[in-house]
Amino acid sequence: MKFRKISHLKGELRIPGDKSISHRGVMLGSIAKGTTRISNFLQGVDCLSTISCFSRMGIEIENSGDEVLVHGNGLRGLKKPFPDNILDCGNSGTTTRLICGILAAQDFDVILTGDASIQKRPMKRIIDPLTAMGADISSVKGNGCSPLAITGSQLHGIHYTSPVASAQVKSSILLAGLYADGETSVTEPYLSRNHTELMLESFGAQIKTGGTTASVQPAKELYAQDIRVPGDISSAAFFLAAGLLAPNSEVLIKNVGINPTRDGILKVFRDMGGDITFVDTCEGSGEPSADILVRSSSLHGTVIEGAIIPTLIDELPVIAAAACFAEGTTVIRDAAELKVKESNRIEVMVRNLTAMGADVEETEDGMIIRGGKPLHGAVIDSRLDHRIAMTFAIAGSMADGETEILGAECVNISYPGFYEDLARLAR
Repeated sequence: MKFRKISHLKGELRIPGDKSISHRGVMLGSIAKGTTRISNFLQGVDCLSTISCFSRMGIEIENSGDEVLVHGNGLRGLKKPFPDNILDCGNSGTTTRLICGILAAQDFDVILTGDASIQKRPMKRIIDPLTAMGADISSVKGNGCSPLAITGSQLHGIHYTSPVASAQVKSSILLAGLYADGETSVTEPYLSRNHTELMLESFGAQIKTGGTTASVQPAKELYAQDIRVPGDISSAAFFLAAGLLAPNSEVLIKNVGINPTRDGILKVFRDMGGDITFVDTCEGSGEPSADILVRSSSLHGTVIEGAIIPTLIDELPVIAAAACFAEGTTVIRDAAELKVKESNRIEVMVRNLTAMGADVEETEDGMIIRGGKPLHGAVIDSRLDHRIAMTFAIAGSMADGETEILGAECVNISYPGFYEDLARLAR
């Protein structure tokens, strides 16, 4: 894909459903009694990997596009994958880590694998706490990554203090806790996104939260729900940035999830001088959402660190790109987690932004961006990371000359139709 500078963005759009909530809807629907109806389901490759895994374990799932029906078999109704014991999670870290918590307690063994990227991502962070619960789970290659060999076991409750604020780690442990013999709790250094806790509660689990600790009691059964998935704020992030940066722009992004554990990008862009307002707000399935109006703004640098980082970890690439167009210096700290995403996003962002003429410096846990220097087109290696590809589609639309993105099709992981939406608003 190739991009040139745009003159404006105008109009409104509906972004795809939230990826995190779509994943969890399929998972909890599969282990609940009855039929779970998920509307505005994200038809991205990652979420389809979750559907595929549970379908192979005997769950009937009807996917009609916008709506998915999951005919659950109850808490202990999963079956050994047929015809072999292999589940392929594709590129999805959420599928891989969360499903481990469920598989750890089943009465069958399974090999959990994925693509080349997934086989490099750290899984020891869930292997260790699940093992402490009595799980039989190991890295087949002995490198702390997938493929993972899991043999279902009797689990017991633990209180786990996580060294990282990670919703995937927390969720994996809480899902395992449904099958444990006593209370299971997780304490994080900062509060990560809480979609699992909200959804578990709606499905009938006994959940308790306080501060950065979440606890779950063993469950006898979960019960099917209707889930209305809001638009994914991580996908909206690219149009928030574009609407702020492109001159003479006004974009209305409909039905965006604004869960307080995910809305850090709104706070940061407002702190940077961004004109962002809520036109309408509502709440469904325990998840708040809003129509968000964004207008062209003059941005200035800021410092992003500490407790806000888990609330915008997936949005940091596009925030970093936007900071290049802001006046002054932006500092990102406490974001070492970016190194273990689909790519090392710190290294990839610094390399590609530098190629476009930005003044950006890599640090151990983030980057320093000295804004206000005009960017020019370059050839961008996305590393097949969907958020990197979308970030540089926005950066290329604000830069002089032509920007070419290699591996641009990887946006299908989370936002099929992204390029079409961008082109439509730029007309």
